[in-house]
Amino acid sequence: MLSAGSRRWWALAAISLAILAITLDITVLMLALPTLAGALKASESELQWFVSAYTLALVAGMLPAGLIGDRYGQRTVMSASLVLFALASAGCAFAPNPALFIVARVLVAVAGAMIIVVALSAVTVLFAPEERPRAIGIWSAANFLGMPLGPILGGWILAHFFWGWIFLMNVPVALVALLAVLALVPARGERSRTRVDGLGLVAASLGLTALMYGIIEAGSRGWLSPHATVPAAGGLLVLVAFWALERRVGRTGGTPVVDFDVFRSPSFTWGVVLSALGSLGLFGVLFALPQFMQAIQGIGVQGTGLRLLPAIVGLIVGALPADRVAGRLGAKLTVAGGFAVAVAGSLWGATLTTGSSTLFLATWTFIVGAGAGLGFATAASVAVVELPAESSGVGSALLQAVIKLGPAIGSSVLGSVLSSAYQSRLALSGLPRAAAAAARSSVFAGLAVAHELGSQALLQSVRSAFTSGLASALVAAAAVFAGALILVLLFLPARRARAAGQAGAAQD
Repeated sequence: MLSAGSRRWWALAAISLAILAITLDITVLMLALPTLAGALKASESELQWFVSAYTLALVAGMLPAGLIGDRYGQRTVMSASLVLFALASAGCAFAPNPALFIVARVLVAVAGAMIIVVALSAVTVLFAPEERPRAIGIWSAANFLGMPLGPILGGWILAHFFWGWIFLMNVPVALVALLAVLALVPARGERSRTRVDGLGLVAASLGLTALMYGIIEAGSRGWLSPHATVPAAGGLLVLVAFWALERRVGRTGGTPVVDFDVFRSPSFTWGVVLSALGSLGLFGVLFALPQFMQAIQGIGVQGTGLRLLPAIVGLIVGALPADRVAGRLGAKLTVAGGFAVAVAGSLWGATLTTGSSTLFLATWTFIVGAGAGLGFATAASVAVVELPAESSGVGSALLQAVIKLGPAIGSSVLGSVLSSAYQSRLALSGLPRAAAAAARSSVFAGLAVAHELGSQALLQSVRSAFTSGLASALVAAAAVFAGALILVLLFLPARRARAAGQAGAAQD
């Protein structure tokens, strides 16, 4: 028989396995898009919706997931979500057309939202405050581990087997995680009598969906495009109305979807904000770097995944010992130190050239990953370490919803910086209008035009312009990390966070 202490850590292993299944699924889809275009006869617009529909459903499902987890219990909701995740993944593998594939992806995202939020909620229930920093470090590592494994494993599957196996591989992982959750996660807090605020759930999901849609459109159409500004502004208005509705529900004795009283805790508030900024800067870098590797250095998809390993290893190296570092330095200095390291790594990366060596890329990406992992894991721990068990689901959902906006905003903001710098540095004089427009649209189109025209000058211009654009994006990422560092020093509480860190160290 397992002792109560060891049972908690084995339960965390089960939770981490469930998280790994989600992160594998997120990363492998991007790799499979060219294959799916041919297999499902999908248009460019439908390919965009393969990604966007998943992202929208994932973010929109975050807040309801927290409330439902608190209502029915973490084990019940996680188990049901793992079953749905396995079935929907199989649906993706055997979808006969783009429409049904999108439906299956939405179901995968809904299940994924439930698993991600309830998993973090379960950590706050399973572990006492003094143990949570280390548990959250392990949870953070599981979040990051799937990012390199997805392209590596997915590339191998696509090269040797039926494309559907990149989704079917989720099924056994989900089933193993299900058995582990049922055996190890205790059935605590099952069947509370909390009534679900249906209107609040609709408003929260609608507002987040509209905001997320606007951010996605901004990345492709520009931040001033009405396709981006109208839904984003509408989403913000709905979220403001949602806030007012939730305050009224709370005053009248009801149970709101989100108890905004959790933001009375400076530790929770700034932990959430700093986690989001860390996610924004980090995923902005990871969004831009694969394009450089594939377009400029001619590396294949599987090779790109391997070359991203230093960044992921850095994330894990930073996240896992975060509780011990915080125990010695205090959470405030730990988060600040992590973001300072990420600033230095990003600025060093901004010195890259078209011929930068693999060793150079591995070194600076490892530094960025280690700094971001240290700062991110500690900030997330600060946010949830003081949450009471009855608020763990809602608090975790808020944290996760904000964090999941980070990659979308990061890829849009840093992608816009990269695109603007790339276009401004292209030398297109003398080219036909159609060829110039195609070259401006993307680096891959620019390379294709250069090869089609046999223009070595255009080829060099495209390569140089994109590399300069990536350097500008890395400077922007450094600015994000630096802004987070300033906020840490100005606002992150020191005494509570330090006490939590020291309590964690006392358990070693």
